[in-house]
Amino acid sequence: MIDHHTALIYTMFLTAAADRDITDAEMRTIGEIVKYLPVFRDYDTNKLPQAAQGCSRLMAEEDGLDNAFNMIQKALPVKLRETAYALACEVAAAERQISQETLRLLEMICIELGIDRLSAAAIERGARARHMTV
Repeated sequence: MIDHHTALIYTMFLTAAADRDITDAEMRTIGEIVKYLPVFRDYDTNKLPQAAQGCSRLMAEEDGLDNAFNMIQKALPVKLRETAYALACEVAAAERQISQETLRLLEMICIELGIDRLSAAAIERGARARHMTV
């Protein structure tokens, strides 16, 4: 069993790893999110590498993605599910060019966490706007 912090971190790492290549930009984004967002205020940031390794080990298992989603669902209270999707979108947007694999994973996160399409679109648009450059 994992806690809500770890569930949010797993969601971000799943997104980063969707295209099988976790970039420096994605790692930097995850680190900044964990360091600065209020939902992580009571999280010991020294545990971040352990959470990342746990997610990686889980994904190496048979049915790892299904098991990860199951753990995330159980650990996240309903009020943090949109937050989890927003964090996943932030990590995806860090790449500028989002792969088809990442888009598919974001769709799966929406379904697994019960995020309605209108809310998902608003969250996606917000992430896109925050990462826009000239």
